[in-house]
Amino acid sequence: MKELKENIAILEKRINKLEERLDLQEKGKRIRELEAKSLKSDFWSDVFKAKKVMQEISDLQKEVDDFQNLKEGTASLKELVFITLDSPEKDEDKKDIEEELIKIEKSLDKLEYSLFLSGPYDSKSVILSIHAGQGGVEAMDWAAILLRMYLRYAEKSGWGTQLIDETKGEEAGIKSAIVEISGRNAYGLLKKEGGTHRLVRQSPFNADSLRQTSFALVEVLPVLDEEKEIEIKPDDIELEAFRSSAPGGQNVQKVSSAVRIRHKPSGIVVSCQSERSQAQNRENAMKILIGKLTKIKEQEQEALEKKLKTTSKTASWGTQIRSYVLHPYKMVKDLRTNVESSNPEKVLDGDLDQFIEAGIKL
Repeated sequence: MKELKENIAILEKRINKLEERLDLQEKGKRIRELEAKSLKSDFWSDVFKAKKVMQEISDLQKEVDDFQNLKEGTASLKELVFITLDSPEKDEDKKDIEEELIKIEKSLDKLEYSLFLSGPYDSKSVILSIHAGQGGVEAMDWAAILLRMYLRYAEKSGWGTQLIDETKGEEAGIKSAIVEISGRNAYGLLKKEGGTHRLVRQSPFNADSLRQTSFALVEVLPVLDEEKEIEIKPDDIELEAFRSSAPGGQNVQKVSSAVRIRHKPSGIVVSCQSERSQAQNRENAMKILIGKLTKIKEQEQEALEKKLKTTSKTASWGTQIRSYVLHPYKMVKDLRTNVESSNPEKVLDGDLDQFIEAGIKL
């Protein structure tokens, strides 16, 4: 029991330090401001903005609740240790306390590593784009698996998701997909997921079950609430409307609701066709364009900092960052942090915490 007491004392010190850094009083003030805004009669006149406000309230309240539950759980555990000292079933109780201690430590770890998110856009939501690499149907199936992995991670994190655009493969999987993941710190947590992801497995698409290597590219962009960060002049963009298409080239609609935007200065082209409304597709396309331009701005700043530091670190964007091996052995390995898992099925079901935690500390 002495060791348990010492571990709980360490937990209490960490929790007190975390409480100072979380600034819960300021978060509570922000929640009250947003709740007051949500009570106004015209609050739901702009559904999109209203949902953003409600999501921010939910995210902030979850952060406050998670910390309070952590603090109360530790206090209850400390009291339980005191009571257990005189218990005739001391050994059995000790086992339960140890298990609860591990749960609390994991929750505390998760809250602590969120403090590493100090970038200008880290608190924002995120736009995740997934593109199948070379390899035909194998790569398209791998891209679909990755999309599901990130959707499952978002679900487990309590975040909202919206599929903005998707191009399905002719036989299976997807050629590309764009999804918006809405939640506090979503960009900060997922920004290091950008890069090439490699899969090695026995192919389910040929009779000989040969070993196949597939690649897919993940692009991660911040969602900005306003366009103040990036100025886009009307003359700098070309807008084209076209008909949405299904796999095989079939027209989904007879009206031209899909939108393609070209940003002349950068040459970036963005297309969106998931919504039936041209206005909504245009809004989504502009959101992605702003995210891409912001990413370029971030990369330019990073390149400048690297030059000033006179260091040479390989950029993660566009390079292989993680391997998922299903055959002849089972392993997921991040090539930047060396974090490994021997349970790829669990990882592909959205269990990414250990990889993301290591990634944000890079």
